[in-house]
Amino acid sequence: MILPTKTCSLSNSLLGFGTVILEVLTSPTTVTSLWEKIHNEEQQITFEKFILTLDLLYLLSVIEFDHGLLRRKTE
Repeated sequence: MILPTKTCSLSNSLLGFGTVILEVLTSPTTVTSLWEKIHNEEQQITFEKFILTLDLLYLLSVIEFDHGLLRRKTE
């Protein structure tokens, strides 16, 4: 589910969803507004996978959560 496998394509893995999120996350935004942007995309992402993807990106130090806003980490 996190990585693509024989039965899970890249577009359905958390890494694939992470690329979509990072493309949309160009400026600091709330989780709710990011979900609205992602949910309207052609990707068929569930809210559960959205949150898991945010967790993964946070654990990999790609994004940060500060004062209620999500942003890409600049370091």
